[in-house]
Amino acid sequence: MERTFVMVKPDGVQRGLIGKILQRIEEKGFKIAAMKMTLMPVEKAKEHYAEHVGKKFYQDLVDFITSGPSVSLVVEGRGAISAMRKLNGATNPADAAPGTLRGDFGIETGRNVVHGSDSAASAAREIALHFSDAEIASYKRIDEAWLYE
Repeated sequence: MERTFVMVKPDGVQRGLIGKILQRIEEKGFKIAAMKMTLMPVEKAKEHYAEHVGKKFYQDLVDFITSGPSVSLVVEGRGAISAMRKLNGATNPADAAPGTLRGDFGIETGRNVVHGSDSAASAAREIALHFSDAEIASYKRIDEAWLYE
């Protein structure tokens, strides 16, 4: 099974959307293999957004993600990376389709409710940054026979 990293950003936490976001992930058929709420330290935020160093919005990303608690998740299932990107919707909520998390809950790019890994390499890096192996649960959902052929 493929794993990806998903984060409910501080705006999603402050707006009380954690439960709705988790519900949509689980209703899609994905497992939550790990989850924790933290106030991300600045150094971890800088590492998380390292690919954006030098871009004009980099410091805004770091400032925002450390401004309040966020919920980090390891989501698991077949095709989890691409499916979660579709479920999240376009980065700019104005371009995100209705029915996506950003399309339904976001208004501006800087407050777009969720983060999701964009590739297998990013997922591996982000999962390792936010979770130890011991924090990730391996289990079988009771409905997997109804989800996968």
